[in-house]
Amino acid sequence: MQRRLISSGSPFEKPIGFSRAVRVGNTIAVSGTAPIAPGGGTAYPGDLYRQTLTCIEIIKDAIEKAGGGLEDVIRTRIMLVDITRWQEAASAHGKFFGDIRPASTFVEVSRFIDADWLVEMEADCVVA
Repeated sequence: MQRRLISSGSPFEKPIGFSRAVRVGNTIAVSGTAPIAPGGGTAYPGDLYRQTLTCIEIIKDAIEKAGGGLEDVIRTRIMLVDITRWQEAASAHGKFFGDIRPASTFVEVSRFIDADWLVEMEADCVVA
């Protein structure tokens, strides 16, 4: 089966050795996606809702580049540095996935690579 690597242009991809997404057959796996602003740096410092929207937009772009769509998402993982704020991230998640309703997990982590990141997300897809 062909393995297709999708890049988002993240400066972390090459030195870490990862792709934003990988498609093998009809499966797309999207790596941990942080709220990176278009010009680099953190999008919306302090705003968990908007950071989550940013993560989903980056994920959406990667999935589309791999030939899928958000409707193909079967699982999301949302990692937060403050689980007490889960409803802010859940509200952003629901904006995109309210009708799709993938399996989803919210977990708390101690920190991310950048201290300004409040959230990081992953997604798995099966393209119909």
